[in-house]
Amino acid sequence: MERDPRSFLWDARTSADAILRYTAGKTEAAYLADDMLRAAVERHFEIIGEALNRLAKTAPDIAARIPELARAVAFRNLLIHGYATVDDPTVWRTTQEDVPGLRAIVAALLAELGDMPGPQTA
Repeated sequence: MERDPRSFLWDARTSADAILRYTAGKTEAAYLADDMLRAAVERHFEIIGEALNRLAKTAPDIAARIPELARAVAFRNLLIHGYATVDDPTVWRTTQEDVPGLRAIVAALLAELGDMPGPQTA
């Protein structure tokens, strides 16, 4: 059985929420000094990219409404496959500059499509 496309949006929103929560009140210096925080943030970026990639495959019409979808998927690929060359300041800037907007778009789509009650598995 194929997953409901909303579940991918839910996963992306949940991970965006986690990134925003983890980095709230932090400075770039604090982020760079905390390897566990960096690992957690990177993991949630990986989830966002994977969820949006799967959304693009199962519901391209919905995915097309997320302007930065291709960049999010590419960022996920960089974090996973280019782990040795990850630029931590770039990841920090992305948490501050891109995540809030992406989260807002995903949340708006979920509100329009009918939010999921919780994590979905398939």
